[in-house]
Amino acid sequence: MAIKFEMLRVFRTVAEKGSLAGAGGALGRTPSAVSMMLAQLEEEIGAPLFETDRKNRLTPLGQHVLDESNRATDAFGRSVDAIRRHAASLAGTVRIAAIPSAAIAVLPSIVAMFRVERPEVRLEISDVDTQEALRRIMMDEADIGIISATSGTAEGVPILEDDLGIVCRTGGPISRAAQGCDAPSWELLTLEGLIANPLCHLVQHPTVTTALRTCNLEARNTIALLSFVSFGIGATILPRSAVNPQDGQLEFIVPQDPATRRELRKIAGAQGRFSPAVEAFWQAL
Repeated sequence: MAIKFEMLRVFRTVAEKGSLAGAGGALGRTPSAVSMMLAQLEEEIGAPLFETDRKNRLTPLGQHVLDESNRATDAFGRSVDAIRRHAASLAGTVRIAAIPSAAIAVLPSIVAMFRVERPEVRLEISDVDTQEALRRIMMDEADIGIISATSGTAEGVPILEDDLGIVCRTGGPISRAAQGCDAPSWELLTLEGLIANPLCHLVQHPTVTTALRTCNLEARNTIALLSFVSFGIGATILPRSAVNPQDGQLEFIVPQDPATRRELRKIAGAQGRFSPAVEAFWQAL
């Protein structure tokens, strides 16, 4: 008898509940039926998975099998969710994991156009940072990712390039010091506390490096960062496209030592397996 998926699901439930009775209640089965399936799994593996008959302590092998069972059942759950999404939207679903500045600068116009051309397609958009977008693509939890990178990065396809700069409060120390300055420097950040975010690491300047090492406030959401700066908590580093030029409360200053540009890049897993809906959104980007 080969190892079956249902065996792994039952084993995972027993390990989580700590007893046959608890697992039986969760699975809608009798404890004896659960025990029989566990015995079949242990017979197939050739070693016990629990230390005692009480099923409340795993053997080292049991822990390894549990880790693999978690991966298998989680992957199965994602597949079932994908099937249900496609059943609910026969034209397909596009899952997009985008960094916040992309959600502000790129997605609104693309989504508006796409919904006119393909109103029957379901769009699921998540606001994440670059590392989380990469993870979701790798784990097949997203179809398309939009990430930040410096110019020349090999990964992904560029869709937008803009300046990185200092975002500060109008009339604050950095704002006043930058007035009339022909070549502003990243050293202006020493005049106010830095509110860190992942984009700060793209700037290769000792002032930024030191500020990142010593700062005690970090935020990953663009709206939160802009709100903190407006409130006078400190300054941060963002792309030009993330800052509304009509916002009289904020200023965007572009240092030149060095000038640093950020690219938005679109990424995907196996492009050869794009559904028609995902392919259409990929081309729209």
